Amino acid sequence: MEITEWLNRIDTWLLLLINGAHTPFTDRLMGVMSSKPAWIPLYLLMLILLIVKFKRKAWKYVLVAALVAIATDQASVHLFKNVFHRLRPCWEPELEGMIRLVSGKCGGMYGFVSSHAANTFGFATFISLTLRKYHRWIPWLLFFWAAMVGYSRIYLGVHYPGDVVVGALLGFICGWLGYRLLRLKA
Repeated sequence: MEITEWLNRIDTWLLLLINGAHTPFTDRLMGVMSSKPAWIPLYLLMLILLIVKFKRKAWKYVLVAALVAIATDQASVHLFKNVFHRLRPCWEPELEGMIRLVSGKCGGMYGFVSSHAANTFGFATFISLTLRKYHRWIPWLLFFWAAMVGYSRIYLGVHYPGDVVVGALLGFICGWLGYRLLRLKA
């Protein structure tokens, strides 16, 4: 068995394990974690913290955070989904009847990499690097949130664990590059 086949088997096994562990409470919780409007209060809190800390220079941080968000979102689609064409588990014919779609929505056909994971880990990385020395709790909060969003994507049956892990790595790289860009200009 070659390495890619072995990785796909592990990815599928983990997906089915996580996707199969349902309760009414976790169904609702994971639906909320994946819902982008539910993230707004966290974004607003981070915006307030940036404004309080950096005052007139806060616009630079907000601009770079927006650039990180654009980079993670566009890269996840154009450098991964549109290149690798890996079906989401909910579109995979071999998994038909095995995946439980909690929300009843599958999303686009391709899922490698998870844009949710890339976006949240990009944001978590950039804001954590920016504010960690002023608020030590921020990295804990943001990376826990990003991990929960990633987990929710697997739980909901719309991504394989590998989609989320590579999406998180892409987000981390974009967030770190955004922070480095800002530090060059500082």
